[in-house]
Amino acid sequence: MRGPVAPPQVPISASRAESFADLVQDSVDRLERRWPQLADIDFMVLDVPGAGSAPDAWQDEPVPLGTAVGAKDGRPPVVVVYRRPVEIRSKGRDERALLVHEVVVEQVAELLGLTPESVDPGYGEE
Repeated sequence: MRGPVAPPQVPISASRAESFADLVQDSVDRLERRWPQLADIDFMVLDVPGAGSAPDAWQDEPVPLGTAVGAKDGRPPVVVVYRRPVEIRSKGRDERALLVHEVVVEQVAELLGLTPESVDPGYGEE
């Protein structure tokens, strides 16, 4: 008898990339309760920063965990979270979820011109 090991709605059937995207969406949902304007921001997950993703901005720094790009040419602002660098820096799902949330908060704060603590009062406490 052949078929999937688990039905699609069971978490075991989600890929690592899908699970990571869910963590990002959970973080965005959490912040949107306080900041409804986040609905105007596109949130993306990329595996790694690409060669064309402004490497001069982080050439002498560690690999970035995320980036924010303001609105331009009629396109909405974008927050990108890089999956592999976050996964490498976290151990386990709970730590990964916390790090994803911190990255999202930091990038949203940059776009809004605020401090991360004002975007999420619980930033850095967990």
